[in-house]
Amino acid sequence: MCLGIPGRITEVHDSAGVRMGTADFGGVRREVCLAYTPTADVGTYVIVHVGFAITEVDEAEAERTLDVLRAMADAVENELGEPLPGPAHGR
Repeated sequence: MCLGIPGRITEVHDSAGVRMGTADFGGVRREVCLAYTPTADVGTYVIVHVGFAITEVDEAEAERTLDVLRAMADAVENELGEPLPGPAHGR
């Protein structure tokens, strides 16, 4: 199964001429390609599919989706290689 997982951009950088960033998926961080989301910047929530940020989403939608994905722990672990941590306290 392939999932689009919401993550918050924590860093933006250039890698060999390609706009890249670090996305935080509720505690799990991964490098993602930002070429398809040119306006995404630090603090922006994006949907990431196979390492590519494919669209921007608002924080509330991202958190709702992460809550659903936490309930589907096995699918998320298969996609990210590790489980999502529990929800953040004091959002």
